[in-house]
Amino acid sequence: MSDRREAMIRGAQAGPRLVRDLGFVVAPDGTAVQAQRPVVALCRCDATARGPWCDGTHKLIARRAAAGPHP
Repeated sequence: MSDRREAMIRGAQAGPRLVRDLGFVVAPDGTAVQAQRPVVALCRCDATARGPWCDGTHKLIARRAAAGPHP
């Protein structure tokens, strides 16, 4: 029997995708990145500086959008 577990993905309308039991993910540059935690947050806004992981940048983007255009 294999020790491999199936990853579980939890989605929400906003914010990252939370993934449990992710072994690794292929980054945009094609490299395989090992997950270091049992639950990881994958970026959906493409603005993170830590891709493929979420760094919370989506919160800043949402605040700026809610504030409206600057004069």
